[in-house]
Amino acid sequence: MNKTLTVLLAAFMAAGAAFAGGASTATLAVTNMDCAACPLTVRAALEKVPGVSTAKVDYKTKLAVVAFDPGKTSPEALTKATAGAGYPSSVRQVQ
Repeated sequence: MNKTLTVLLAAFMAAGAAFAGGASTATLAVTNMDCAACPLTVRAALEKVPGVSTAKVDYKTKLAVVAFDPGKTSPEALTKATAGAGYPSSVRQVQ
């Protein structure tokens, strides 16, 4: 489990560093994901939000890490998108 968490953390940090020029990264806690295919639906919903650059969703941790342009969208819009897809979420962190 520690190895998986380390790999995920490294991937999320790399994603954040790639978008450091004026972009933000939000970590969302996502509920209702009960199978390995659910993250695909969550990711698709997030990627439809204008201003989202990338969305990475992990089934095991129930977290989504989203790189977005704060001039075009907000963490609230991201949680609205996941809820609209049937997966309510809450903001854990914004950088």
